[in-house]
Amino acid sequence: MKNIKKVIEDMHLETHLSLEDIPDIDLYMDQVIQLFETKFADAKRNDEEKILTKTMINNYAKGKLFFPIQNKKYSRDHLIMISLIYQMKGTLSINDIKESLQALNVKAGAGAIDLSVLYESFLQISEKNAEQFSVNSNKCADIAAAEMEKFPDADKAYLGNLLLLASFVNLSNFYRRAAEKIVDEMNKPEA
Repeated sequence: MKNIKKVIEDMHLETHLSLEDIPDIDLYMDQVIQLFETKFADAKRNDEEKILTKTMINNYAKGKLFFPIQNKKYSRDHLIMISLIYQMKGTLSINDIKESLQALNVKAGAGAIDLSVLYESFLQISEKNAEQFSVNSNKCADIAAAEMEKFPDADKAYLGNLLLLASFVNLSNFYRRAAEKIVDEMNKPEA
């Protein structure tokens, strides 16, 4: 089994678009794409993977996943919204993301909420999540290794990796389903 610490290190869990990374000036789409591509370059699975494309941004805008831009430029708040969408899109459907962000978009578009404060809270939680993920991943690897004792004559490296993979997928499904339940709960009319 590959060293789980190395796997976690290679994931670059600390990679986020921080508030300090976001310029105070509005950006054109190409600049937004370049900012995301540069910031998340180490977190990509391979060199062909695209973090953000014009098509993605246009689809997010057409789908009203963030409030309208002004003069073909994206503000600091738009970049925060795009970053949140980027984080959610690996797990939630575009429709779930839209539903989740709908109230936030209304408030942000009206200037009724400081997205920087919300985003900083998200980054703080993300940092704690990365720490917890590392601890939990090591526990999963230890459990998978212990299960290998049941297979004395088998290809332990392959089976150990397969069990660890299945364990991570299982946990991922639990978290995705919990996120979907939260989306559903957010959109229920209040009684």
